Order: sequence, then structure tokens, then C-alpha cells
Amino acid sequence: MMQSVLILIKPDGLKKSLTGNILTRLSETKLEIVAAKIVRVSRELAVEHYKHLKDKPFFDELIKYLQGELHDRRKVMALVYWGKDAITKCRQLAGATNPEEADPTSIRGSYGRITTSGVYENAIHVSANEEDAEREIKLWFMPEEIIVDLYPIKEIMQEKRKLKCWD
Repeated sequence: MMQSVLILIKPDGLKKSLTGNILTRLSETKLEIVAAKIVRVSRELAVEHYKHLKDKPFFDELIKYLQGELHDRRKVMALVYWGKDAITKCRQLAGATNPEEADPTSIRGSYGRITTSGVYENAIHVSANEEDAEREIKLWFMPEEIIVDLYPIKEIMQEKRKLKCWD
């Protein structure tokens, strides 16, 4: 079944220069990258991304982590992979969320750690299922940033929209 999945290379992965290693590992899936960008993560974006964990005691630390406050890397690399069984393939390569429980040959098993405050620095986020993937992809990307039409779209006219453009 053709699926899309959101992948985030988190601030700890960027700080440790693991981007190339992680992308090389993900290439084993033979999936297509249909969107990619570097994102400065706002508090609002981080809170919305992790809203399902808002009642957890580690929530605030998790938000700071995704925003890059813990690593002085205020960015993540966001990607959308697309292809047959994309979620399963990417999640298998990523390994368990807890780096100590992840297979040592997985991305999280190889590069993750748990901080003394209990935050899982696991270098990568992978959507858990199709519902999460759609919600997350729509949160991180606009339709025109993705080279295939993953979900139904509509076109709207917007007036008085302030845009940055090249001088």
C-alpha cells in the first residue's frame, strides 16, 4: 500500500552532524523523498506536533528539545517519504522510541540517548500511523511544497497577504 510518512531529523541529530548518516540509512527503504526543508520550529508548531503528550510530565522539556533549545540548534530537517509501506519501513529503521530499547543497529539505537532529565534524544521522528502521518505532514508542509498530491487540496485566493520576496 502506498503511504506517506513524516520524518524529522531532530536538533540533536543536526548538532551531531548525523543528517547524512540518517538519510543514507533511510535510503535503504527505496522510498521516494517528495518534500524536504529545514524548519525553525516555533513553540506553537512544537506544541501542536506533540499535543497528544501534553499531559505528560516531560512535555515542556520535549517542546524545548524539538525547538532546539537544548542543543543550540533551533532547527530540524523535515522530510516526507512516499512509497509502498512507507510507515512500517521507516519505523523499523528508526527503532524503538526509547533509545535504550531500540535495536543497536537502528537509527535510534545507534545515535540516541536519554538525558539525565529523562528526555529521549532519539535523533529522528517517524509518523506512527497513517492518521498521524496526514496530520503531521499537513502541519509541517503546505501542498505546494510536496511534489505529489498526497491529500485532496483546494485553491483559494488570498488578498493582502504579506510575503517575503527576494530584493
